[in-house]
Amino acid sequence: MDTAWPPASVEAIEEISEGDDRAGATAAFIGTTRNSFKGKIVTRLDYQAYSKLAIKTMSGIIRSAHEKYSDSAHKTAESPVMSIIHCAVHHRLGTVPVGEPSIVIAVSSPHRKEAFHACEYILEEVKLKAQIWKREFYEGEREEDAEWKANVS
Repeated sequence: MDTAWPPASVEAIEEISEGDDRAGATAAFIGTTRNSFKGKIVTRLDYQAYSKLAIKTMSGIIRSAHEKYSDSAHKTAESPVMSIIHCAVHHRLGTVPVGEPSIVIAVSSPHRKEAFHACEYILEEVKLKAQIWKREFYEGEREEDAEWKANVS
């Protein structure tokens, strides 16, 4: 998890497949703060986390992704190929203005389909399980009325 932004994470994610000839694809997801939610104008999000537990949870999710996508469909009997070669997950904490990234995920894999599937799996699991909460602030509403939400939408 990163509290400073823009982190080296976007650059680090671009580097996860550089110099590794096994990687034929890198799938990346960058989640940004959108400007509206259910007809309300969003001005910003604030993220808080139980950091030690959230990091442990995200590490477990990455391990789970490695297990779930352990064998590439393109392996041979002589040459086992892992579906996930490298993976990076960075989640921002603190205030995230509209249009800025809050989560960045990338997965390198021998083939694109495996990279896309693993990237989506990691995203959904982080949103479902990581101990990260967001508070959504709306235009024209008092700050104390901002809504706390689970990090699932």
